Amino acid sequence: MAKEKPNMNVVFVGHVDAGKSTIVGRTMFDSGAVSEQEMKKHKEEAQKHGKAGFEFAYVMDKVREERERGVTIELSYRKIMSQKYQITIIDAPGHRDFVKNMITGASQADAAFLVIAAPSGVQPQTKEHLWLLRTAGVKNIAVAINKMDEIEYNEEKFNKVKEAVSAELKGVGIDPEKTQFLAVSGLQGDNIAKKSDKMAWYKGPTILEQLDNFPAPESYTNLPMRMPVQDVYEITGIGTVPVGKITTGIMKIGQKVKVLPGRTGEGIDGEVKTIEAHHEQLQEGLAGDNVGINVRGVGKKDIARGDVICEAANPVPIVKEFIATITVINHPTVLAKGYTPVFHIHTAQVPCQITELIAQINPATGEVIKENPDFLKNGDAAKVKVKPQGNLALETQKDNPSMSKFSIRDAGITVAAGMCNEITEKK
Repeated sequence: MAKEKPNMNVVFVGHVDAGKSTIVGRTMFDSGAVSEQEMKKHKEEAQKHGKAGFEFAYVMDKVREERERGVTIELSYRKIMSQKYQITIIDAPGHRDFVKNMITGASQADAAFLVIAAPSGVQPQTKEHLWLLRTAGVKNIAVAINKMDEIEYNEEKFNKVKEAVSAELKGVGIDPEKTQFLAVSGLQGDNIAKKSDKMAWYKGPTILEQLDNFPAPESYTNLPMRMPVQDVYEITGIGTVPVGKITTGIMKIGQKVKVLPGRTGEGIDGEVKTIEAHHEQLQEGLAGDNVGINVRGVGKKDIARGDVICEAANPVPIVKEFIATITVINHPTVLAKGYTPVFHIHTAQVPCQITELIAQINPATGEVIKENPDFLKNGDAAKVKVKPQGNLALETQKDNPSMSKFSIRDAGITVAAGMCNEITEKK
């Protein structure tokens, strides 16, 4: 068997009507990942629901409820083979209520497309989407300016949107000069898998080419094995199957593992029986692989989204308190000590109290501006002490970057984002 191409997880984010699902569906169809027949079926279905033109989105929106609402809810996964990579596409919801699913999607991504609709340009949520990508550690971001057909493929209008997006990128510390902007139409198939003949002025890559332009994902196979649980299924004949992305290390059949925190906070011991990816049985799963596994000794009641499956010999710490660096993005007033929002860390969501504002720092240099500030406002960065109000598995940025980043949400908005620097373990 030929050596498999490296797997790369790519997330598409953007406002609810920017056309993410359509771009993804079109990429899959034009690259041969979806058959003519399947496409024909989607087209008929779309017309039946009075949603003509939604057929490409239907490729990703499997769930009937989503079809009828025309909104992407759960994260959906599909595969595309590019020249260099085997790409797992994560189509993340753009709808306001679904941001928490989007955070989970971004936390699994190696690269991202920010999709902006050319006619409407930057939206209020664009900044939030960018912060989420930054916090999730997604360094490689390309901007797809979609629906070019609706602005007559006009270069001047494209450049206006590009300028507005560039200002937002600078705001979160991304260099627009080093960011690829693509002029595309998902619906018409312009610059998706094939070069468009309608924009002679556009010299950039297609979506498919851009996938290969992203640098290869860093491999974290040398770190201890960690798999944050995204979902748990009951599968007839197999039993309980937790699903998620192995963020670091190597998972092997027969490996002794621990599920932490588990229901009790003490963790549950088990042994890996099977590992499956895209309907194939594997002997081992590597950092970066999205897998479904069966663990001997672990039942449906023992494990839930937010738990971490880790190697028993080197388990993930459960923290009593931790020190983190945060940036306040979008707080309605000011953030003071005693504040207890929900922290989203890998796939977990745990209320945590900010017990101390240690120092306000310069976000660019990390230098201390002010010791023990009374409060923090939007745009401020600070070192804070945090106490989880429940069991939380977390690591430091130094030990395991993919297990250290989080976003802070309150009343449906992303208030702040950050990373963990030091931990005090629960005894």
